[in-house]
Amino acid sequence: MQEYEELKIMVSEIESDVDKAEGGNKAAGTRVRKQMQQIKQAAQNVRNRVLEIRSTD
Repeated sequence: MQEYEELKIMVSEIESDVDKAEGGNKAAGTRVRKQMQQIKQAAQNVRNRVLEIRSTD
């Protein structure tokens, strides 16, 4: 499923910024919050796609 693959890529791309934010880097923390919002939207897309798949069966 394309939506799930995109979600996995987004999560892997944020890893370095999460590490930096844990170290106290405020700019990285801001990037993490922005990326997490995008991940939230991507997760909703996966959820909607699963519902579509389920309803076509």
